[in-house]
Amino acid sequence: MRRVYIYMPFLLGLVLAIGILLGAGINKRSIAFGSEQNAMQKIKAVLGYVQNNYVDSVNPEKLLELTLVDLLQHLDPHSDYFTSEQVKKMSVQMKGSFEGIGIEYNFLRDTLVVLAIVPGGPSEKSGIEVGDRIVFANSKLIVGKKLDEKFVQENLRGEKGTKVSLKIKRASKFDMFDISITRGSVPVSSVDGAYMLNAEVGYLKLAVFSENSFDEFKKASQALLGMGMKKIVLDLRGNGGGYLAAAISIADEFLSDGNMIVYTEGRQEGIQKSFATRQGILESIPIVVLVDENSASASEIIAGAIQDNDRGTIVGRRTFGKGLVQEEKKLADGSAFRLTIARYYTPVGRCIQKPYDKGIVAYETDLENRLKQGELINRDSIHFSEQLKFTTPGGKTVYGGGGIMPDLFIPIDTNENLNGGDEVLYRDVFILWSLEYYEKHKTELVKLGLKKFRSDFLLTDAMVNELISLGESMGFKKPITTNFKSSLVVRKYMKAFIAKNTWGNLGFLQIWNENDNFLHNSLSYFNK
Repeated sequence: MRRVYIYMPFLLGLVLAIGILLGAGINKRSIAFGSEQNAMQKIKAVLGYVQNNYVDSVNPEKLLELTLVDLLQHLDPHSDYFTSEQVKKMSVQMKGSFEGIGIEYNFLRDTLVVLAIVPGGPSEKSGIEVGDRIVFANSKLIVGKKLDEKFVQENLRGEKGTKVSLKIKRASKFDMFDISITRGSVPVSSVDGAYMLNAEVGYLKLAVFSENSFDEFKKASQALLGMGMKKIVLDLRGNGGGYLAAAISIADEFLSDGNMIVYTEGRQEGIQKSFATRQGILESIPIVVLVDENSASASEIIAGAIQDNDRGTIVGRRTFGKGLVQEEKKLADGSAFRLTIARYYTPVGRCIQKPYDKGIVAYETDLENRLKQGELINRDSIHFSEQLKFTTPGGKTVYGGGGIMPDLFIPIDTNENLNGGDEVLYRDVFILWSLEYYEKHKTELVKLGLKKFRSDFLLTDAMVNELISLGESMGFKKPITTNFKSSLVVRKYMKAFIAKNTWGNLGFLQIWNENDNFLHNSLSYFNK
């Protein structure tokens, strides 16, 4: 995804012109249009008349924003308008950092609870611990049912170098105590985790393609090589994409000089091709790429490049199918819009973008329809047009028409989802139970270590009963499924959250990946 921030004179003029038009008086009895009038004059007439004559008072800026959203979304599903607040939120993930204190938190029992400390952030140096309850921030109460995300962020985030005074309640201390933190730059890692699956196979999960993704990917890869990695599993499941440049740089680490990575074609810019240009540190490493129906955009570029160059094996389910290139332009008030200017194509010429000619609703419910039609469970439910058939240099048959179809299909594991959505309803219960368990057993957990915890720690029926009782005390009814207590997924959630509290995201990831069908099939492929 291309990112362009441009304060263009015509855009600034457009914003000012519409602002002036909204304030203009309109004849209340009739609106006449001459043949010489253009679209801008129609916007002036309609919005101005609404502002002056609608039965209720209206916010003209909100009306204009809705108009812009509707206009852009009528072009395609990925052209869009964003308010200044939305732009700020999106930039945090894509820039790879934000300014604040560096904690992950949740509201549990009307209290802000610290769930994780961001490595390298200000809180790590201040002495804040997982499980701490933040009661006050600069003398403002951070407790109560009416707390919202905006209020908390306004009091915890702030400019680098400014201070925030927190009043903390910790389970191991009777009285509250104060901690002063100087806000700083907080890194947002795009690498969720990297570790060795066995003596030879390394695993790396990439969550997003941000400004820092390539550097983080290369650093993690070098660390795995230092541990003896000879094969790699690159996990792009759930990765919705990001910057095109990051995807190209990461693909370049796997592909030989001269291999095509991707090309784009647009009305104004024509065809633009990207090739591998240097010696990558992973060119000789066998690779499996994991994808699913939520892998999109930049994830699909990498999967397509690996598949079309016969470089590795794609394992999973057909990807999302987002192959439109957006150019982003920032407006004078901090808002922005993205306009589709080209399409992505894989090296052999497959268009990644799935069809969107049936409208935005059909497009947005596509994944739901895939499930209903059986595509996520049975490969045979997927039908490809012979007109969209392509052949790789190695003779492999691949298909276009939207998304990347994996070489090895893995159906969705229905056992991973509790009936009735219990895993969603009970998420906060899982978090709070694991947090309280961690606070009581922190010393012995740390002493046990992650490796022994993975192999030796077992969840008992008594622990699950504690979880259910806790849920009831938080207002949840008993789980509606009869297999809740015996469910392996319930225990997986509980154990994974304990690991997260003790060893961070890497601990959660290692527990969550246990008995994973994707990884099992990947290792079987390597063994062959």
